[in-house]
Formats: sequence, structure tokens, C-alpha cells
Amino acid sequence: MFDLLTEKLRCDCLIINDLLLQINNTTFQNDALILTPETIYLFEIKNFEGDFYFEKDKLFMKKKSEVNNPIIQLKRNESLLRQLLQNIGFNIPIAASVVFINPEFTLYQAPLNIPFIFPTQLKRYLNQLDRNSLNLNQKQKILADKLISLHIEDSPYMQRPPYEYDQLKKGITCKQCSSFCISVHGMSILCAVWIQRVDCRWSNTQC
Repeated sequence: MFDLLTEKLRCDCLIINDLLLQINNTTFQNDALILTPETIYLFEIKNFEGDFYFEKDKLFMKKKSEVNNPIIQLKRNESLLRQLLQNIGFNIPIAASVVFINPEFTLYQAPLNIPFIFPTQLKRYLNQLDRNSLNLNQKQKILADKLISLHIEDSPYMQRPPYEYDQLKKGITCKQCSSFCISVHGMSILCAVWIQRVDCRWSNTQC
């Protein structure tokens, strides 16, 4: 949704999405970067839904269950990106913000000085960004190419443990809970874990 909105920007800028970078053996994910002639805009995109409130630098759901504060991740990514830019010879200001993209999101008690962009503010924010009349120069284009060349294709967080095919358990599993604890009764399957009878045709691979 955010990508669709930024694609409509008419100002001279370069947009790089889902960039996975590494500096000093530390990997960090950038949801969206917008390179303008004077500033790099770093966006952390969140799709939270429902009612939340902010209290003592912590973020809570309305039921008082704490969730990860996106500001912590934003500051980490901003710091790592700044280190990376310095490492490759660029000194450009970074404007970092958390974007709450879901229109069903509400945050109570949000401090005025915190870099949050709410769904009702996003259109105005991008319109303001679109007023930039300066043109990109070769420096920004070189930087964009360099950042893309540093992108890590295979995330270290997606590594799978080694296994052999013969070690894997085979058979029909329950569609609801993926359990193998099932038994066939005529044209139906009973899952002992899910405790629910569901119609299942033999042509299906799962119940």
C-alpha cells in the first residue's frame, strides 16, 4: 500500500524498497528509502490494526499487552544506515519515520515530537515531499546504484536446518493444525488434535 502511494510522487527522487544491508557484521532491513537531492527519507512501515496507546516510551495494545516499540527498530536502522553511508563515502542527512499504513489503526497518547506518520497524515506528508523542486544529480544516482549493489539477496534469518528427504514424515495432514493425528472414516477425516470432523474428498491432499 505504501509502495503504491510513493509511486505517485512527481518530484525528482529515487525510491528503493525492501533493502537488506549489512554493516560491521550487523544485518538490517529498510522497508523504504526515498532519495532526494538533499535528504534520504527512511521509512519503517507497520500494519498494526486496532487501538493502541503510548506510555513511558512503550507501545501497548488497548488490552495492556506490550508490543515491540517501532521507534527502537527505527533508531537502530537509522544509525546503521548512517554508518554504512559514511563507510562508502557519503554524508547525507537522514529523515527517519515510522509509517502506520493501516487505516484501522488508532494510537492514543502519542507524543507530538515522536516521528510517527499516521494513516490520516500520510497523504499530506507525501504531498509536502512532492513540493521539492530540486533535481537529482549524479551523486544521488551513484549512491542508489551502490545501495542496490549491497543488497543481500538471501536473508540470514531465512536459513533452514539441514535435512534429508528420508527424514521427513509423509502423509495427509489436517488443514487446520497440520497434525498427522488423523483417521479416515468413509469419505471424511477425523483429526484427533483439532477434534473436528471435516468433509474430505480423496482427491484432496489435505483435509
